[in-house]
Amino acid sequence: MFLLWLRVAAVCYGIATVCALPAVLYCRRRWVKVFLPAAMAGFLFHFVSIAELLSEAHRWMPVGTREMQSLLALLIVGAFLLIWLRYRTVSFGMFALPLAFLLVLFPAIGLERYTFSSPLVRGGWIIVHVCALLAAYAALIFSLLASFLYLLQEKRLKDRERPSFLTWLPPLETMNQIGQRALVIGFHCMTVGLLIGSLLAQESVGPAYFRDPKVVLSFGMWLLYIGMLLVRRTTGLRGRRAVYWSSLVFLVMLSVWAANIFSSVHRFSVP
Repeated sequence: MFLLWLRVAAVCYGIATVCALPAVLYCRRRWVKVFLPAAMAGFLFHFVSIAELLSEAHRWMPVGTREMQSLLALLIVGAFLLIWLRYRTVSFGMFALPLAFLLVLFPAIGLERYTFSSPLVRGGWIIVHVCALLAAYAALIFSLLASFLYLLQEKRLKDRERPSFLTWLPPLETMNQIGQRALVIGFHCMTVGLLIGSLLAQESVGPAYFRDPKVVLSFGMWLLYIGMLLVRRTTGLRGRRAVYWSSLVFLVMLSVWAANIFSSVHRFSVP
């Protein structure tokens, strides 16, 4: 039964992960009302799962990589809930819940090594993984482009002698909305792509996946995405700051592509 409780916990963490972005960035109370109960329910089922596992195994500590992943996820969510109880802030949940969900996802599939039912199923997930990440990269490029155009239009409006060849530029608010929506879409696509990629790699190479240079850089880019969304939400991200942030993430994106040379997981070859 412990595996069933762990899977229920994974579902709860997944729901909390989906609700984390609107709950934290946009202070939507209806999302917070789903986010917190889902996190608490996931923690409760997770705790029951680990307690039952250790009771059946007649030991006090988990053993093996996946059991350790499960325990680490429980501690991360527990730390977040303690912070919420003490300070009544859900901001850390945007980091804690996706990480916990990623850690508990693979143990929830099974504590032993698993394989996909057929190469066709695995190939379908690979297609979704690649398309989601490419969509995230495309959204980032649009966000960077919108930031550059915003800067040009801002300078044009401040200039007394406005150059006529830039009259085609959209209004500032339009470009700001394009940049914002591109970031949000890119964040969701990157999150989906990384989760599916992690699942695929765990099936083939195991926990060594998380030591792969491309994987490390990809998760670093995901954290920078969160940083841009937080800055844009709290203090505003326009003009030069938007260009600097977007350029930084774009450079990391180029590094991710270059990391294919050193990656043991990602090998793109032409037959």
